Amino acid sequence: MSVATTKPDYLNPVLPTAERVSDLLGRMTLSEKAAQMVCIWNEKADKLLNEEGGFDKQRALEHFGDGNGLGQVGRPGDGRINTGNADYGDQSKQGGATPDKFAELTNEIQRFFLENSRLGIPVLFHDECLHGLVACQATSFAQPIGLAATFNPDLICRLYEMTAREARACGIHQALSPVLDVARDPRWGRVEETFGEDPYLVGEMGLAAVRGFQGDRQVGDSDRVVCTLKHYAAHGQPESGNNCAPVSMSERHLRETFLAPFEKAIRQGGAMSVMASYNEIDGVPSHANRWLLRSVLREEWDFDGTVVSDYYAVRELCDRPGLYGHHIAANDKEAAVSAVRAGVNVELPEPDCYKNLVQLVEEGQLSEEELDDLVAPHLAHKFELGLFDRPFADPDQAVKLVGCDQHRDLAREAAHQVITLLKNDGSVLPLDKEALKTIAVIGPNSDRKLLGGYSGTPNHFVTVLEGIRNAVGDEIEILYAEGCKITNGEGWDVDEVSLADSETDAKLIAEAVALAERADLIVLALGGNEQTSREAWLAEHLGDRTDLDLVGRQSELIEAIDATGKPMVSLLFNGRPLSVVDLAEKTDALLECWYLGQESGAAVADVLFGEVNPSGKLPITMPRSVGHLPAYYNYRPSARRGYLFDEITPLYPFGYGLSYTAFEFDAPKLSKATMPISGQAELSVRVTNRGERSGAEVVQVYIRDQVSSVTRPVKELKAFKRISLEPGESRYVTFSISHQELAFWNIDKQFVVEPGEFDLMVGPNSVDLQSVTLTVTS
Repeated sequence: MSVATTKPDYLNPVLPTAERVSDLLGRMTLSEKAAQMVCIWNEKADKLLNEEGGFDKQRALEHFGDGNGLGQVGRPGDGRINTGNADYGDQSKQGGATPDKFAELTNEIQRFFLENSRLGIPVLFHDECLHGLVACQATSFAQPIGLAATFNPDLICRLYEMTAREARACGIHQALSPVLDVARDPRWGRVEETFGEDPYLVGEMGLAAVRGFQGDRQVGDSDRVVCTLKHYAAHGQPESGNNCAPVSMSERHLRETFLAPFEKAIRQGGAMSVMASYNEIDGVPSHANRWLLRSVLREEWDFDGTVVSDYYAVRELCDRPGLYGHHIAANDKEAAVSAVRAGVNVELPEPDCYKNLVQLVEEGQLSEEELDDLVAPHLAHKFELGLFDRPFADPDQAVKLVGCDQHRDLAREAAHQVITLLKNDGSVLPLDKEALKTIAVIGPNSDRKLLGGYSGTPNHFVTVLEGIRNAVGDEIEILYAEGCKITNGEGWDVDEVSLADSETDAKLIAEAVALAERADLIVLALGGNEQTSREAWLAEHLGDRTDLDLVGRQSELIEAIDATGKPMVSLLFNGRPLSVVDLAEKTDALLECWYLGQESGAAVADVLFGEVNPSGKLPITMPRSVGHLPAYYNYRPSARRGYLFDEITPLYPFGYGLSYTAFEFDAPKLSKATMPISGQAELSVRVTNRGERSGAEVVQVYIRDQVSSVTRPVKELKAFKRISLEPGESRYVTFSISHQELAFWNIDKQFVVEPGEFDLMVGPNSVDLQSVTLTVTS
């Protein structure tokens, strides 16, 4: 007589997630719960992998044979698992496992934990996905600071859908992206990771990224992943521009500027995970901030997902040797208690402070119920992702998807929209191929691969020099000279950064001048690189700066090339706004490119020769110098009185960007001049393309409350719309104005609309605006 066995409820895929979580949690031991709250990253090299970077079951059994399982594995396909084995490729060239090997590895690790944990709980794999999956052969598109220049949420959604597809194909379930920090200090090395200086723009782009990663929280699909909002909160305005430095500000400022994008991504986008930030706010580190992680995040915003720690940040509540410590905990056990009480669900990236959780419960310093509350959302993610039911990736699908031609085309389309035209004297652009016989491509960024931080290794990269040569073929002679160096080395992750010696640069400048003398036109590629603007993660690995000037002898190169009298078109590649007053004066045309991704040179050539009309807008103000900081556009009325011997205005303002055609804005109109607080008005403007080329324009709406209970910014972006117009075409663009656009945190810290008059300003950037007045009644 056979006895039918019944699977436990948590293995029943038809039951609701909450019931499955409850059933599983009720079966788990204290040790199994604690295991779900930790991760391994670098340690996987010794605990899960063999010397060649493949899975090693014997090592896995040695370290995880107790049956308790594991919560997460970090970056399973990264270069740290690669020791040059032929199956995995050359680490120095590829930066990790190829897509098929990546997927095979995650499958082997997953199979081990399913078979060797007592309850068969799968692991969750996370990875970096800032501007594409950080992996070998993955598609690498423009950095977020560039993506923000597109003012195109639909495009951003498509890009992160692509990233999610590539990540999930390799076995990744959680993306440590998007970054929703509002960048308020260009000295900070992580500006490139952000969507700029404006909370509304950051919120809209962040929301689009969330929807790209997760869909409508459809993470059970084979092409979606859980996204992680970073870095909560106020990481983008560190003291002195130093990464992780303290942040001192009022609650009103915190809510209106730095919390707003996170709230939008959670309330409207359903973001499922948040990463706490390294910094402290008002003396309280984020990883121990109960008000931030519990009162605001979970109680006010109804967030039901997970809070993961930034790497090693729980340890920093105590002291991180060789770096710093917040010293609000005496040791790792106290740090763990503080983080648990604040609501940090998972400690990344290694078992460190949270390895004490079992002991802390046994000693009575924590209760098991406190762990239950934090483990449950993490388990819920695993159920929602389908990991209990469909735990494995398809290596063949990974090969087909990762870095495919369709994704390459999308990366190029994005790069087109990023490029921002800041100057075009005499309409030198677009270049006329028939009028040019020789072009000199000069500068340290002319023939250099530039992806920025948190980048994978794409199948290919098109440099500016290659892109221009490919575009002109045999029609135009292309000359090339490096001109000077920015730094001696390459590599975002290389600690030491050194500058070239003056003798070397002098020779390079002389060679460039000689070459320029032979050319009809010079294309000058300057700016920064991955070493001059990056995350400062250790005392010996820095990336923040005390000035915004061009690094090295680039200014000397500009002066020497200008002296030739030849027409000059300049390209800036950089991760933060740079002070380029001299360049802006001397060059005939100036294009801000940020980091354009793997299709950099192809996209630049398309714009230079008029195949594409540039349409990017600055997502962050370009100041005249570091002495002009802070330079963000939405300042308070008393903040820009003036300077002795200098301009108070920025070099180029937020939202600015030219076109090869000319757009004309009519005066804006309101559907009603007066409305009640609870009402709605329509704001419309007619935009006409008066030029001879089709092009895209970004219609921007700014608002100012004329009289209010607390001071308000002189203007705030509250809506925008990107439109495309043919020559001679006109279009009315309409925006709804209601409570959400007019409300702010008043004197009593309530989010309300105060009756009175509001200036509604419309235009192509934050300066060239026409206004109309709306009266709001109580």
